[in-house]
Amino acid sequence: MAEHMNSEQDGPGWCRARLVVAYLGTDFHGFAANPGVRTVMGDLTDAMARVLRRPVSLTGAGRTDAGVHAWGQVLSGDLPADTDLAALARRVNKLCAPAISVRAVEWEEKDFDARFSATSRHYRYDVWNDAAPNPLIAATSWHVARELDLDAMRASLAALRGEHDFSSFCRRPKSIDGGVPPSMVRILHELSWSRLGDSALLRFEIAGSAFCHQMVRSIVGTTVDVGLGRIAPEAMSTILAAQDRAAAGAVAPPTGLVLWHVGYDGERWDAGSEAR
Repeated sequence: MAEHMNSEQDGPGWCRARLVVAYLGTDFHGFAANPGVRTVMGDLTDAMARVLRRPVSLTGAGRTDAGVHAWGQVLSGDLPADTDLAALARRVNKLCAPAISVRAVEWEEKDFDARFSATSRHYRYDVWNDAAPNPLIAATSWHVARELDLDAMRASLAALRGEHDFSSFCRRPKSIDGGVPPSMVRILHELSWSRLGDSALLRFEIAGSAFCHQMVRSIVGTTVDVGLGRIAPEAMSTILAAQDRAAAGAVAPPTGLVLWHVGYDGERWDAGSEAR
């Protein structure tokens, strides 16, 4: 998904910038640029190009699917060294509001890359668990009308912590030119389900080294199946060991998912290989 810098941007008049971006993914066909359809990256780079009066090339920390949102998406790219970053953010936000917001922008080291410098990613997923839907948060949550067993959902998470092959929860990418398919091994640091106060809003939090395609939504969908009594909590270890997507539950809809934070502390766990 990376947009590589052109030769002009390698010169001394350009500096690397880091942007923290939030967006409501409802009306976008995903994050990555895709000709012919509206995407977050497409809108953002078009707006920046209008303000700077020159093309802009950016790299994102991770792709999000159509309908998925972000609070802490990170982008990097080279901009003219004399750019007033605060003014750039203000003007871009006027062009992109309310669906996209540049929350912060600052200069970075030349070798910083929003994707390949990232060491962790944190997602949130919200479920509205009540017989009656909530129109005020319908665009950012999954409405599950039947009562969920939150204790069972929490118990099912224990098997997923740590380093595992998450093939059962991933949409496996095709191998390139008949080569070895990419590894689905990832490290999960934190997983939790909680209820927000006394409300019907349940929140899933997950943080890890990186995530493969649809991994978070597959874990959410499977644990919701546990909460509905369709899958036993102790079956999660068997599902994980199967390394087969058919062994897991349904994929949760994109509406409740938010890329919350991208971390850049320490070193990547998979230095030398490509992760999502």
